Amino acid sequence: MTTMLKAQYAERGPIPQAVIAPVPFERPVLSQGQALVAVLAAPINPSDVLMLTGQYGLLPPLPAVGGSEGVGRVVELGPDTQGPAIGQTVLLPAGAGTWATHVVAPAARLIPLPNEADPQQLAMLTVNPPTASLLLSEFVALQPGDWVIQNSANSGVGSYVVQLAKLRGLKTVNIVRRESAVAGVQAQGGDVVLVDGDDLAERVKAATGGAEIRLGIDAVGGKATMRLAGALAESATIVNYGALGGEACTVSPRELVFRDVTLKGFWLARWFRTTPQATQYALLTELAGLIAAGKLRTPIQATYDVAQIQEAITAATADERQGKILITPAHG
Repeated sequence: MTTMLKAQYAERGPIPQAVIAPVPFERPVLSQGQALVAVLAAPINPSDVLMLTGQYGLLPPLPAVGGSEGVGRVVELGPDTQGPAIGQTVLLPAGAGTWATHVVAPAARLIPLPNEADPQQLAMLTVNPPTASLLLSEFVALQPGDWVIQNSANSGVGSYVVQLAKLRGLKTVNIVRRESAVAGVQAQGGDVVLVDGDDLAERVKAATGGAEIRLGIDAVGGKATMRLAGALAESATIVNYGALGGEACTVSPRELVFRDVTLKGFWLARWFRTTPQATQYALLTELAGLIAAGKLRTPIQATYDVAQIQEAITAATADERQGKILITPAHG
């Protein structure tokens, strides 16, 4: 059988690829209730990198195996264990340490997925698509024809925001930080794509015909949050879900006090902790169906084996990346 590998780290540091390495391990002996799953694909997300550097809001105990989401195929069930059938494609539990050739997981927590669907697209189901869906549905009651504005529109979440908005009849203003990212967001279906800058509000008004925009989605923080606020209608809401710029969100008293703009935060991990499992499964099943039907997808730049984990993280943290980096373990 192919050597089993896991991408493990025993310390954290400022250079994420320097603290993690592929480590071989023996085929585990399963207990009742457990399943052995051969990992088919697992993405490298910004939050995964922040766990390696120690900057994420929730850090696993060390040593840890990287990877917070992914899909696999069931290869073995523990004794007297009911679960998805051998050979079934399944969604791995969030935070399962998915940068590995194989993962042991509770069989009851494995969600069956369509075997015929693209596993590389399904691998990104747990984090970015539900984040995008909830950002669009949980903060402002939007109707078909309404506009939404987001920054970091060329990110993984940004791509799904564009696609889900279109499926729901919404229009999107998409802000990126470099000219080279414009074409990719347009290809995803973004209605308006602009490069961020000090005159953003004026350019948004011109591009949308002065439309009232009641929802802003912010992944950058710093002054980028302020620029989004300036493009919003009175009493609108900004939802921040990240700080790619490395700075705290800035919103002026003018926006907060005189224009009644509200700033809120969203963390998917908290949603998973506080939401009934049936509601979680319903959302994930809905999104999996859209991915299987080809209605939701995100660009993939490159794939790497577990043995190439350091090269993969280097690629995932590059500035000019044009798609997701995935770990796709070799299984012989």
